[in-house]
Amino acid sequence: MKDVVARLRKRYEELGARLGDPGLLRNQKEYRQLAREHARVEERLRLGERFLDLERRVAEDRELLATEKDPELLELAREELAGLKDQLEEARTSLEEALVPHDPNDDRDAILEVRAGTGGDEAALFAEEICRMYLRFAESRGWRTEFIDATEGAAGGLKEVIYAVRGEGAFGVLRLESGVHRVQRVPVTESQGRIHTSAVTVAVLPEAQDVDVELKPEDLRIDVFRSQGPGGQSVNTTDSAVRVTHLPTGLVVKCQDEKSQHKNKAKALAVLRARLLELAIREQEEAISADRRAQVGSGDRSAKIRTYNFPQSRVTDHRIGLTVHNLDAIMSGELDEIVAALQAHRREQALAASRDAS
Repeated sequence: MKDVVARLRKRYEELGARLGDPGLLRNQKEYRQLAREHARVEERLRLGERFLDLERRVAEDRELLATEKDPELLELAREELAGLKDQLEEARTSLEEALVPHDPNDDRDAILEVRAGTGGDEAALFAEEICRMYLRFAESRGWRTEFIDATEGAAGGLKEVIYAVRGEGAFGVLRLESGVHRVQRVPVTESQGRIHTSAVTVAVLPEAQDVDVELKPEDLRIDVFRSQGPGGQSVNTTDSAVRVTHLPTGLVVKCQDEKSQHKNKAKALAVLRARLLELAIREQEEAISADRRAQVGSGDRSAKIRTYNFPQSRVTDHRIGLTVHNLDAIMSGELDEIVAALQAHRREQALAASRDAS
């Protein structure tokens, strides 16, 4: 462990020197990346130095027990050693967790897509509520959101909505929200009070930069058309809406939110880059199919990650077996308890994988 701490100290000093270079301030993107890494290394170094200090104190107490003759000093050493051993194990676990490799994608902004699954009109209504839940959660974190596109349901709600979430570590926090969200409640259209089950799919993609994904002009088909919808700023009398088709993969993205064709094209290309980056990441990890729809399955009720039970005011995340009874707060964007539990579970899995690999 001394070698690990020595390497951390060296890296910490290297990063500090680079951050002290006045010329780096001209490249704010690189500066922010280095500052984030510097903070992570500083935390790891702090944990490593604490572990080494506890290890030294444990060794000193053991040596004292082996050489000391005074009964009172021996008793004090035994008591202190017992407490130090517990602290040492806690410090070891904390350090091992901190040393799990950081996924650089976690620092990215996110593209969040919500779609109505099985359940007809009720699914579209719930999709709108899920969308609002994430918007409020983003607001509570101080993140910015940018609407990209939406399709309304026949009886209200949203069949599909896409927007960007921009803020420190947005993708790292939201990525575990991907999957099927099931709702159990009495729909407003139900006259006999029967509980229905519907589903909504959520996909969270890391937003790509121009350098991440190369979009060749010959791979794109770009169509323009007149915005359609119930009215408002998204509807106008010019062909400003844009649909981009990525010919090699068949991915299609449309955007009609802006009155400017140029702005709609830029937003559509941003979503396309995010989807292509997600495909590339999946292929690299060889975890699941390259088909992006595999992220959320078919939208069927059985492929659920979370259930929102309105009659009992209960929310259950099935991946970690967590159940909370504050549904109203959850739907208002108070997701911190669930998010923290999911992040802890993810760290435990990464730590176990790291131990297995070593």
